[in-house]
Amino acid sequence: MGYEIVLAASAIGAGLAVLAGMFTAVGQGFAAGKAVEGIARQPEARGSLMSTMLIGCAVAETSGIYGLVIALILLFANPFI
Repeated sequence: MGYEIVLAASAIGAGLAVLAGMFTAVGQGFAAGKAVEGIARQPEARGSLMSTMLIGCAVAETSGIYGLVIALILLFANPFI
């Protein structure tokens, strides 16, 4: 009985970890949209805005990758079993 509960909880945890990827995509889309708005308002600041946005998106992407790694660990190499 305990084995099934651990597997079910691991599946739920993996699903929650995958949500990190979804929220990462939403945040990156929001950041890109705001960068485009900033470039439209002030075209001469394009280089500064683009570099800042790309660094921010790279940092945000790591949280999505961490969520994917945690989900894969919980599904295939479960340390709780």
